[in-house]
Amino acid sequence: MKTLFVLRHAKSSWDNAELSDFERPLNKRGRETAPFVGELMKSKNLVPETIICSPATRAKETAKRVQAAAEFDVEIEFDERIYESSVHNLLYIVSEINDDFDTAMIVGHNPGFEGIVQTLCGNYERMPTATLAAIDLKIESWSDVKPQCGNLREILRPKDEMG
Repeated sequence: MKTLFVLRHAKSSWDNAELSDFERPLNKRGRETAPFVGELMKSKNLVPETIICSPATRAKETAKRVQAAAEFDVEIEFDERIYESSVHNLLYIVSEINDDFDTAMIVGHNPGFEGIVQTLCGNYERMPTATLAAIDLKIESWSDVKPQCGNLREILRPKDEMG
């Protein structure tokens, strides 16, 4: 069995109209929420052995803040294919994960992230900013990932958790 953590980036800023969508940073709420998600992951022992992240600024910031707060001792790999990715491409990226890892986290964007959760688990889940889905995959090798091979173990929406 493999476990995939699907993390949508935290809330981003729209303050600077000069920035492209790719360059938008986290806003104040996003900078606070990302470490909160890391703390939640640590407290629930949701630990990825590898992190694959969109190189968009808001996703990078989210991954780094979650990693720091959770004290994950793993490298973050940036994959430009995650930005604006389709579900099909996200599944392909997951299929390429090294089988030495039993747990992995991808960090990126909607609508692809809601789509991959639905494709893997068979049910739609809202993925507002900074939401984490923990999915247990009934596979021995990442290359075997396919629709309906997962069970949603947990979904953490910071807004629900913070009260």
